[in-house]
Amino acid sequence: MANLKEIRNRITSVSSTMQITSAMKMVSAAKLKKAQDAITAMRPYADKLTELLQSLSATLDADSGSKFSTQREVKKVLIVAVTSNRGLAGAFNSNIIKEVNRLTSKTYANKEVSYLAIGKKANDAFKKTNKVISNKSAIYDDLTFDNVAEIADMLMAKFVAGEFDKIEIVYNKFKNAATQIVTTEQFLPIVPVQSDTNVNLDYIFEPSKVEIVEQLIPKSLKTQLYKGIRDSFASEHGARMTAMHKATDNAKELRDQLKLTYNKARQASITNEILEIVGGAEALNN
Repeated sequence: MANLKEIRNRITSVSSTMQITSAMKMVSAAKLKKAQDAITAMRPYADKLTELLQSLSATLDADSGSKFSTQREVKKVLIVAVTSNRGLAGAFNSNIIKEVNRLTSKTYANKEVSYLAIGKKANDAFKKTNKVISNKSAIYDDLTFDNVAEIADMLMAKFVAGEFDKIEIVYNKFKNAATQIVTTEQFLPIVPVQSDTNVNLDYIFEPSKVEIVEQLIPKSLKTQLYKGIRDSFASEHGARMTAMHKATDNAKELRDQLKLTYNKARQASITNEILEIVGGAEALNN
């Protein structure tokens, strides 16, 4: 059994760790509220924009499609991996890395795959492959639509130039504080709309459907990327809050066990001292 000093040191260490994890949990909870409100407010707009784009695209001829709809033989693939800049968030980052590795080794096994890292954890995971074309980890310092739009413009330019035949986004979709869903979305080319029902939306188009689509598609793509990063941002704080909550509970349980061990060791030490005193007294009497 460890001596009393060692146990006291461990109790102090575990107590300090518990204070840190508890503080991190409260910080993540505060940030989660703001991030959750942002993604909740944005989703209806993003969904309506996608609905409008799909309804327009469905009524246009195939030849009237955008340059972002061009279907080419897939030889070069770019995967946009959205992670966080920091750890201590459970399996939040590792799930994204596993999914990207699965896509690389299975889905695109015979393709030339490159990566765009959004988050330091993604950059750290894939930089050794020498296939990271850019690291956009600084986006979290000022997460605004305009800053994300610059990344989307770069992706669109690379696709139109033929540098990549397909672009995928892998991110954690926010469901609630305890649940994040690893999601893979095709960014480019735009997925053709397939609908079994003919939806007749009573819209008046001005100046024309084709011109509207040409302006709407880039905006829709920027919104799609922004929504993905916003989803991941909210998921990160939810995952970290949950992880720190569990860490705090585990630290409390460990501290209680150490205190019990300390008390037992202290009682054993006191008993031994009493036995030694009694034995000594009896020896003197004899």
